[in-house]
Amino acid sequence: MRYPDAPRLDLVEELHGHRVADPYRWLEDPADPRTQEWSEAQDRLAAEVLDALPARDRFAARLGELVRAGAVGVPVWRGGRAFSTRRDPGQEHAVLRVREADGTVRVLVDPMALDPEGTTTLDAWSPSWEGDRLAYQVSTGGDEESRLYVLDVATGELLDGPVDRCRYSPVGWLPGGAELFYVRRLAPDQVPAGEEQFHRRVWRHRVGGSPDDDVLVHGEGLDPTNYYGVRTSADGRWLVVSASAGTAPRDDVWLADLAGDGGLRELQRGVDAQTAAWVARDGRLWLVSDRDAPRWRLAVADPEDPATWAPEAWTDVVPEQEGAVLSDVAHVDAPDGALQVLAVHAVDATDRLSLWAGDGGGRISEVARPGAGSISGVSAPPEGGTAAWVGYTDYATPPSVLRWDAATPGTLVPWESADVAGEAPAVTVVETHARSADGTPVHLFVLSGSGAPDRPRPTVLYGYGGFNVSLTPAYTAQALAWVEAGGVWVVANLRGGSEHGEEWHRAGMRERKQNVFDDFAAAGQHLVAQGWTTHGQLAVMGGSNGGLLVGATLTQRPDLAAAVVCSAPLLDMVRYERFGLGRTWNDEYGTAEDAVELGWLLGYSPYHAVRHGTAYPAVLFTTFESDTRVDPLHGRKLAAALQHATSVAAPVVLRRETSVGHGARAVSRTVGLAADQLAFLAAHTGLTG
Repeated sequence: MRYPDAPRLDLVEELHGHRVADPYRWLEDPADPRTQEWSEAQDRLAAEVLDALPARDRFAARLGELVRAGAVGVPVWRGGRAFSTRRDPGQEHAVLRVREADGTVRVLVDPMALDPEGTTTLDAWSPSWEGDRLAYQVSTGGDEESRLYVLDVATGELLDGPVDRCRYSPVGWLPGGAELFYVRRLAPDQVPAGEEQFHRRVWRHRVGGSPDDDVLVHGEGLDPTNYYGVRTSADGRWLVVSASAGTAPRDDVWLADLAGDGGLRELQRGVDAQTAAWVARDGRLWLVSDRDAPRWRLAVADPEDPATWAPEAWTDVVPEQEGAVLSDVAHVDAPDGALQVLAVHAVDATDRLSLWAGDGGGRISEVARPGAGSISGVSAPPEGGTAAWVGYTDYATPPSVLRWDAATPGTLVPWESADVAGEAPAVTVVETHARSADGTPVHLFVLSGSGAPDRPRPTVLYGYGGFNVSLTPAYTAQALAWVEAGGVWVVANLRGGSEHGEEWHRAGMRERKQNVFDDFAAAGQHLVAQGWTTHGQLAVMGGSNGGLLVGATLTQRPDLAAAVVCSAPLLDMVRYERFGLGRTWNDEYGTAEDAVELGWLLGYSPYHAVRHGTAYPAVLFTTFESDTRVDPLHGRKLAAALQHATSVAAPVVLRRETSVGHGARAVSRTVGLAADQLAFLAAHTGLTG
């Protein structure tokens, strides 16, 4: 295959004693005419290769049904109203609805009504305590900038907005709905050049007023990469503010008595731990924390007595559980009115629900599981009640909602289900463990039509392994389409995720990042050894941090798999901090500004690990030009390097899209991307079913 010409610069820098070559640095600049010409040539090559894939139309047709499965979100209850999202088959985006006390349902925000082109996404939303006002945030073209609006729930009238620069902003309402706390970045002209995505502050805002009149609450003089959280109590007395530097697995927490002096007092500061805090209707300070409990615990303290804020003074309500990771809680009432807690725990990446006494009296009962799946959240009205709502999904069940009631505490009953456009194929899930290079067991979900390795089949191995993200069972159209066509789909729970708590996460970050790649390679070897597949039928797939995972895998172990899909990837680990949100990730990976940490990064950076004359597998890079998290330059640079270096005919293809970013997208664009990815993998693993 003849690839587009890509001149190699003789550029070598001396960094902390390391000689670091960067022959394709010119591809970092999208405005450079050379980059534009090269990118357009790559577009033509991608169209030529992808259009010729024999399975592409078949996958597109089937994915068109499976991707269009509906999805129902867990309701948030406020003032007798239930707010939730729902997407039905045929809809490009989910809509935000409100269910009134009489059962009637109305749509409040429809992204397609805002933008018929489908490029606008609903990023976040938060109803007021009374349920009469709604704050919501939208982005357009994949920029994830999150413009904030407020509307009147009864009339749909816009009361405020747009307020810009609200990316990743939580909202904490004050009673009455006239004011709220939120997070907004400083204006670009108030920050150093290149830092426009940082410098957040917590503000107090009056609905309908100018953001210029907002009251600064917190953030001045703190780390410019901080992300902030805000939570208010339903009575308006208490405000909790949290801060974490980028994605660091630690936070500082402050508590303010708004009925007193309103000053923020330190609850946790300078501690290597994560704590989420709020004051509930019982007046107690509730804390979910991994402080001295890497698998997390739920405890209480007295918000009025700082002497109880130290962790040794906390009273456990749900203590840390051996072999299980606490992920969510909700307050409910027993039939006699006693406060209880519904708690979600994950064991080997599948969720369990249990009931606990709110006074610290321990576990009351288990709740029967609907299946070996994931609980996406539990929700109950803040004013109390005997019912709660539970989000559920597994590999064959689209996101749906179940109802729990204290009258029958051991069971869940359907409340609102999502539809599938067409019948979903039967899938059997087998759980198994690979053994990594250092002997660590690595849990795998193996999806197939047979439930056993009856013969080696084309297999996709998917992973992520970072940022405390847990890969739990979820409805996955790509997996269903692949298995239905006769293949095997495998999800690996690698170190770096949260499947086994914070210790599991930290075993795959910073100087231990190589553990993640070792886990993934061991998973591939295990699948071959167990007879599920062969190296010639194995593909690996990942996106974002998972793109780094498969990039490192293909450069470290080019013999492991026959095909690779590398999506929205992070690949140049020497310069990643200079672009997008990269600076916020240096606690996860390390920084090239430090000599020791640069050594970690160079130890696995895929772009720097390419070796000329190596037989690399077939690779499909998929990048998104409006991605403001991971700059598409990473995909450009490694694509050019591999096209130059590979010694075999297996293609290296760069597929790029415009007007979409790193996150949510319209369903139709999801189908096109997924069909190209599966058809490419099928062509190079021999899947013909």
